[in-house]
This record gives sequence, structure tokens and C-alpha cells, in this order.
Amino acid sequence: MKKILFATVALFVLGAAAPAVGADLGARNYYKSPAPAYAAPIYNWTGFYLGAHVGGAFSSDNNFNGLSTGNNGNGRFLGGVQVGADWQFNPNFVVGLEGQYSWLSGNVGAVFPGGFAYTNDQRGLGSITGRVGYTWGPGLIYVKGGYAYSDNNEKVTFGGVPIGFVIDGDHRNGYTVGAGLEYMFAPNWSAKAEYQYYNFGDAHFISPGALVPAGNFTTDDHTFKAGVNYRFNWASPVVARY
Repeated sequence: MKKILFATVALFVLGAAAPAVGADLGARNYYKSPAPAYAAPIYNWTGFYLGAHVGGAFSSDNNFNGLSTGNNGNGRFLGGVQVGADWQFNPNFVVGLEGQYSWLSGNVGAVFPGGFAYTNDQRGLGSITGRVGYTWGPGLIYVKGGYAYSDNNEKVTFGGVPIGFVIDGDHRNGYTVGAGLEYMFAPNWSAKAEYQYYNFGDAHFISPGALVPAGNFTTDDHTFKAGVNYRFNWASPVVARY
């Protein structure tokens, strides 16, 4: 009887102590799913930029009815600046507006039979263009087009002596089209290479009379440029989604 009573008391004590022992073991660990993978930001083209460029310009060789002209086709050095703004409205598409001016070295012109010579010391090329491009991360390929301006400084000489002349037609204002590739090689920095064509229309001499038969001539330029831009992003980077 005493053994049965002792066993009963022992079981009761053990049962009462069990919850306390469980509490001492600590709360049960539950499995937690891993945190979502970090979505790295992609390159952001939205923002304002300014930069500089260098390159070369080449004009048509036969602007005067097939007459070979001065050093048009030999190429001239150019260097200038650009300023613009882009908006990345889709993960892969960019639109923008850019103003650009390039200073030119040398001149273009033609020497006519009889001692007459025409020279255009074309001092610079300006443009205001829109552009649209396709981007894949740090790369952007684009086309552009818009208004163009030629800073002309023209003269006509006879036997080396400057004479008066009249030209019919505005060959200072025209249009430009082009295409290029831009690449972000560092935060806020991008490099570009582009081709741009400028056309300022046809014109012809009204006087002196000896040059009237020369017919129409076109002022145009083919340019190749390489440059860099510094970008001031005004929007948060677009975040890749998974």
C-alpha cells in the first residue's frame, strides 16, 4: 500500500514539473521563407546632361554643277558642346531634346574660270534636335533630327580682290538628321559616337553676272563626332521586377 501511494505522489510531482521544464527549453522555432531577392536598379537615362565633342566635317565636292570645289571633300576639324535632356518612359525606350554647336576649321569654296573665286569660311554648325532611342542597360542607340544653322562668312574675289555679290536663297537655315550610339561607362558619365548630316538648301548667284551660269549650289555637311556627357539624373532609377 505504501509503495502504491509513493508511486502516485511521484507521478503527480513529475506531471506538475513538466510544463516548467518545457518553458525552460524555449519557444519552438518556426521556418521562415527567405527574404525576396534584391532587385538591382537598372541604368537610368532620365535627366539633364551637358558635354563636349570633337570630330570632322566633309562637304559635297560638286556643289557648282559638277565643278570640283576647294577643300570640301578633304575634311575639316570640328569641336563643340551639347546640352540636352532625356526621358526614359519605358524600360527600353528614351526620348529627348538636344542643342548642339560645333566650331569648324578651314573653309569651303570654288575657283571659277576667269579669275573669280567664292569662299565660305563656315565658322560653325548649330542644331536643335529631338531624338528617340532604344536602350539595353548601359547602351543607347538613337536617331535624331531637327533644325540646323550654318554660321557662314562668305566672300567673292576677282583676281584676289574682294568684290560685291548677291546670292539668292537662304543657305544659313536648314535641317539635320543623324544617328548614334551612347554608352554609360561610369555613374553619371556616358560616351557617344554619332553621324550627323546638315543641309542648308540650294542657292545661286544673281551677281556678278559672270557667276550666274554657275547654277545652283548646295551648302551641306557630313559630320562624324565622338563625345562625352555628364548626366544629372532627376528621377529615381527604374527597378527591375522579378
